[in-house]
Amino acid sequence: MVMSGLEREILDNPSVQQSKALEEALATQSVFQLGLLLVLPMVMEIGLEKGFRTALGDFIIMQLQLASVFFTFQLGTKAHYFGRTILHGGSKYRATGRGFVVFHAKFADNYRLYSRSHFVKGLELFILLIIYEVYGESYRSSNLYLFITFSMWFLVASWLFAPFVFNPSGFDWQKTVDDWTDWKRWMGNRGGIGISPDKSWESWWDEEQEHLKYTNIRGRVLEIILAFRFFVYQYGIVYHLDIAHRSKSLLVYGLSWLVMVTVLLVLKMVSMGRRRFGTDFQLMFRILKALLFLGFMSVMTVLFVVCGLSISDLFAAILAFTPTGWALVLHMALLAAMLADWASMQAILEVAKSLGIHKGARESIRVHNGADNLHAHSHFVLVPICIRVPNSPAL
Repeated sequence: MVMSGLEREILDNPSVQQSKALEEALATQSVFQLGLLLVLPMVMEIGLEKGFRTALGDFIIMQLQLASVFFTFQLGTKAHYFGRTILHGGSKYRATGRGFVVFHAKFADNYRLYSRSHFVKGLELFILLIIYEVYGESYRSSNLYLFITFSMWFLVASWLFAPFVFNPSGFDWQKTVDDWTDWKRWMGNRGGIGISPDKSWESWWDEEQEHLKYTNIRGRVLEIILAFRFFVYQYGIVYHLDIAHRSKSLLVYGLSWLVMVTVLLVLKMVSMGRRRFGTDFQLMFRILKALLFLGFMSVMTVLFVVCGLSISDLFAAILAFTPTGWALVLHMALLAAMLADWASMQAILEVAKSLGIHKGARESIRVHNGADNLHAHSHFVLVPICIRVPNSPAL
């Protein structure tokens, strides 16, 4: 409603502006969204057994121990695997993290466990909330805005940061550096036969897409339909850019795809140049990067001066093209699974590998996976309480 302009049309209706019934209904609903309805049985049970003062004290202690954060994160695990089982089958036991953790888990381990189930979905909700904050107008000036969005912000924060909050020594500086080095090594390692998922990103990615090879046509069609929702972000945001000048023409959407394709081609050129000239012809590779940089600066200058591009458009473009890139990643993964499943398509897959398309697509997926989860690296830049320099006392 926000991106399509329907919300603005509704708010321009005088009968809607004078009505408070919807706000009162949403205010009542938001109270239950805070989780109070789920807490009530526990409080009543403890209150009847030990007294309501003890029940209230236990409730406060549980909140201080971040029990709500853990419960919300655990629900994300269940929801992800329930949804995958409904779409593709293959039900089996999934650990939901009830164990008592006393050792530090590496960032790469958390990435492998929670990337698809929590981090990606949390980022999607985060982008939706930002879009609603930037382009929405319905409750921005209302006191109910906090009640309407608080539960969603809490869900996003729980899904994105709970593994690091509950991770022992999660903010220790030396462990943070070691985790970063280990994650970069894992992302850069090549996969192959006999390479376990904890040793290579490619092996982990192949394992994550394993269910697509054995699902039926219904599951594949539903996956394609669900992945198309990410294109809606781009379609809605590009018409709100200043450079679009409030145009509603399909040409605006077509030009946005031209920008997307151009960026992918530039990244492909840099990748090919690094492989061909990075070792033996470093001067040629640097010249190529310099030419690409000069071309980029020239295009941006023309867009700012002539076409009316603004700084806010750049941030809006990030919100628009990041989900589009992830949608392309999902479609490429589904296409690769279908090609691997159909014996008649093996020749096409071999041709794609010979032309470098398969490898380029995998590199694009690798880059997008790393960029999509930079939120999880935010705990790396937190200033530690104590930084110890080798062969020197603590600062």
